[in-house]
Amino acid sequence: MRYGDALAADWAELAAGGRSRPIIVANLPYNVATILLIGWLESEPWPPWYARMVLMFQREVAERIVAAPSSKAYGRLAVIAQWRTRPRLLFTVKPEAFTPPPSVASAIVEFTPIDRPSPECRVQTLGAVTAAAFGQRRKMLRQSLRSLTTDPEALLAAAGITATLRAEALAVRDFARLAYVFERMGSR
Repeated sequence: MRYGDALAADWAELAAGGRSRPIIVANLPYNVATILLIGWLESEPWPPWYARMVLMFQREVAERIVAAPSSKAYGRLAVIAQWRTRPRLLFTVKPEAFTPPPSVASAIVEFTPIDRPSPECRVQTLGAVTAAAFGQRRKMLRQSLRSLTTDPEALLAAAGITATLRAEALAVRDFARLAYVFERMGSR
């Protein structure tokens, strides 16, 4: 057993030397849950040092993780989680299950890593593309991606994506393809 700051831990080093990849099972503090999750999802090299994760989140966050395109909850967190893993909402937990009961419901999400996410791109590039696309949710992609590149229409055309769509209309695969093309075009 180790005690320390979970945000400062070198998780891959802690897991090294084991006979098999560990399973992360945690009721995470809600104020750092997303930060820890993103760190684990952005682990390099990929496939990750863990075999799978079973994590408790505030229900709203869990719903964002498993959200489908064209839903209000769909965003950057869903894209990154669903590109690198197969997240599955297992069940919800009512506030009354805790003492004292929190003011929000919770939910358990299981994450099974995908060994080779496709299309291939760097997770940092995918993060930058989704941050730009969802940064101005109400705007069309040709406008919201201006913070990423000076010629978003050329990038979108090269990726085969209609410039007048909004971010929430794209599937996870579309975002990964956009990141892949962006890497090959270079930033302009």
